[in-house]
Amino acid sequence: GVDLQVCTSKNPTCCTKKMEERYQTAVKQDIQQVLQTSSATLKFLISHNAAAFQETFEMLIRLAENYTNTLFCNAYRSMAAEATVHVQEFFTDVGLFLFGADISTEEFVNRFFDTLFPVVYNHVINPGPTDISLEYAECLRVARRDIRPFGNIPEKAIGQVGRSLLPSRTFLQALNLGIEVINTTDHLHFSRDCSRALLRMQYCPHCQGLTLSKPCMGYCLNILRGCLADVAEVDPHWRGYIQSLEELSGALNGAQGIEHVLLNFHSLVHDALVQARLNGPGLSEQVNKICGPPVRKPKQSPGCSFDQNRDNQGLKMFSRDREETLTNRRKEFFSQLQLHRAFFGGLADQLCGNELAAADGLPCWDGEGVVRSYTHRVVGSGIKAQSANPEVKVKGTDPVISQIIDKLKHVIQV
Repeated sequence: GVDLQVCTSKNPTCCTKKMEERYQTAVKQDIQQVLQTSSATLKFLISHNAAAFQETFEMLIRLAENYTNTLFCNAYRSMAAEATVHVQEFFTDVGLFLFGADISTEEFVNRFFDTLFPVVYNHVINPGPTDISLEYAECLRVARRDIRPFGNIPEKAIGQVGRSLLPSRTFLQALNLGIEVINTTDHLHFSRDCSRALLRMQYCPHCQGLTLSKPCMGYCLNILRGCLADVAEVDPHWRGYIQSLEELSGALNGAQGIEHVLLNFHSLVHDALVQARLNGPGLSEQVNKICGPPVRKPKQSPGCSFDQNRDNQGLKMFSRDREETLTNRRKEFFSQLQLHRAFFGGLADQLCGNELAAADGLPCWDGEGVVRSYTHRVVGSGIKAQSANPEVKVKGTDPVISQIIDKLKHVIQV
């Protein structure tokens, strides 16, 4: 093959241009495969934990909803059926916010207390033989923030819910970004120059019948540090990401943590109802001023439709192991994640050291022939170091990598 582009040599060769092209395709698939294999453990660690934390949060929400419904069934049976609807709406919003929906905690906490007020007025503050009309209920709902039937409990709830949900929401979003970072580096597009250098390193020796020789360590490092120069730039941001993720995880437990706040939400609701009952006479006067005397319609309050026993068995078991599970899971996760702190900075070295290059002291391929040792200078990692790379020309940063670095910077700030 006189028309070879990359695997040229002084000696006769057993490659044709067609074979060289097939080797070029093969080497791209090989390197993709090697990259994906090297990141598989890290990717599984993050995606497995993202799923586990999400499942734990879903379980917490269901448990907190059950506690709140149980409060109504046990202490305020007459209004339990109506209240359950609003409780369900509230905890649906909690889930939506936690898993990334663009809604405000202040808004959905306020909405819960707004919709609860007409029910409480009808059954606790001014109970009558018949129900208040829909129009009257709407007037009460709108007037709740002026009348303040629940004192400062809604404000307290807004503070607690906002403070406890935000770290957990950010934590889940950050884990998903971690998976995205790895997916991006798993599917890199290599430049033409880099693809040719990889071909020269991996398959050109085959054209000379040297199917068993492996590249020299220094030669392998120069080529992979050149091809992965962009990826090495992710390194400081990845380390920062792991550190800030660990700091954030501290905010997931304790009195401000999601478990404590959600599982005690029912006691805030209880306090709000007690306050409304104590202020009953004064509230009736205020309501009469704003909405007029109650307009009523025939009563239709069913009892308690919520089946307390159905869910509680499974959830009780969950709540017993819950405290230690969440804390232990976090500790375990971070101790393993720390092992991958230098993943992006050391990727080229890991690939050459693990499988690509020949062991020290053995004869090896240097791009021209088999030698005792590689004589060129070996450059460091990262874009700056590549200007002196004898094997690969590196031009600027890949925009896809720049974008993923920006996302890491942003999530660290958040």
